[in-house]
Amino acid sequence: MGVKFAKKRDTLIAKIEGELDHHVAESIKNVIDEEYEKKSCKNLIFDFKNVNFMDSSGIGVIIGRYKKVKENNGKVAIVNSNKQLHKIIEVSGLLRIIKCYNDIEEALKEI
Repeated sequence: MGVKFAKKRDTLIAKIEGELDHHVAESIKNVIDEEYEKKSCKNLIFDFKNVNFMDSSGIGVIIGRYKKVKENNGKVAIVNSNKQLHKIIEVSGLLRIIKCYNDIEEALKEI
């Protein structure tokens, strides 16, 4: 599991790789928070192109970052989720507060 970052305008893009589960959730959360603050970003995009598994701990990571970004008047988006991840996101109710997009460019236009 790892995270690579990119910044476009005032948006931090977190490209997560591997599995997002209880083994790595805390460290992923900390790395994203640190980078978000260091880069002085407003919005956050989770890129799940290279994520092959996510459990409820991953949902917790997303919700926690959502709250932090919302306090900063920003928006959160999810891109490149495969069918399995999209189903988890849908069942968790996250789609009521966070939009999913096909790719980073589409998300950047919307947020």
